Amino acid sequence: MSARLDFKDFVERSRPVYDALIVISKSAVEAGLEKALVELIKVRASQLNQCAFCLQFHINLARQNGVPQAKLDQVAAWRESALFTDRERAALAWTETLTALGPSAANDVDYDAMRAHFDEAQWPALTTAIGLINLWNRLGVGMRYTPPASA
Repeated sequence: MSARLDFKDFVERSRPVYDALIVISKSAVEAGLEKALVELIKVRASQLNQCAFCLQFHINLARQNGVPQAKLDQVAAWRESALFTDRERAALAWTETLTALGPSAANDVDYDAMRAHFDEAQWPALTTAIGLINLWNRLGVGMRYTPPASA
């Protein structure tokens, strides 16, 4: 499949939108979330949304931010893996519940688990980061962006 709109063309044609999304993206780390954790949630949402562009992009960034390859290899099966901390598990569960919206979305179990690990500034930033990667995934899938090369 060929791209409907190249990513660079999207940036050029939508500079104000792109710039605003970048500012929002930075807010998660500014609120105290670890860069590696933010990349893990972006990888997981991109897997669920089948966005090859975002998946490869955030795997590359995760590696750059020190996420071990073994952990990246097991993101899709994080519930069965011993490699993830309780904080990461809470973030990944919250990512899944907000990405696969349905009757059980944003359930109390996942919300309470997430709240146990993220403070008053962090949990809204985490929730926003999840929403933002879902937006990027929809752009990537809709425009058929070509995945970037591996790092």
